[in-house]
Amino acid sequence: MGKINNGIERALLTRPAPTGASALRFLMRSEKGSTRKVARLLGVSQRTVQRWVTKKSGARRPPGPQHAQVIDKTVLARWQPRIRARRRAQAEAEGFVFHTRARFGFAAPAGSSDDPRVRWITQDLPGEVARELFAARDAGASEQQQTVILARALGHSYFREWGRRAHGLHIAFSDVEFADFSIG
Repeated sequence: MGKINNGIERALLTRPAPTGASALRFLMRSEKGSTRKVARLLGVSQRTVQRWVTKKSGARRPPGPQHAQVIDKTVLARWQPRIRARRRAQAEAEGFVFHTRARFGFAAPAGSSDDPRVRWITQDLPGEVARELFAARDAGASEQQQTVILARALGHSYFREWGRRAHGLHIAFSDVEFADFSIG
């Protein structure tokens, strides 16, 4: 996942998702203790899951780095589904605040400065941008495609002040250091 996806995920959750051993306990609890169902979710054998969760300390084997990554991804997909849906609907209806530090450059008429420079920007963006961003994520859009959506929105709202100035200014948005979203 890229920085934009991570920022959106953080905004949709009210509590951090469990990681490590607590992530495995969460999956076991959500599947009512069935190692078979957890194994099917993670794409491993039932015996592997049994080794991870056994109470016998000598027989217990922690998941390796690749399996830990799969466990974390599975937990994140199942963590707080109703809260995610509610916060997504709120962002699509009311908009969100976008916080970023990134390199911005411009393609503007002759005589203007178009040198890219790093800027800190905090900007309210409308619900239409949230709808477009979520639709792109649902369709499997890459980080670059999501960056284009945000660049277009920032260009209109921040740099052109909702169409009041700098007509014809096109924004180049790159080298994202961080991207955070505040909903509600």
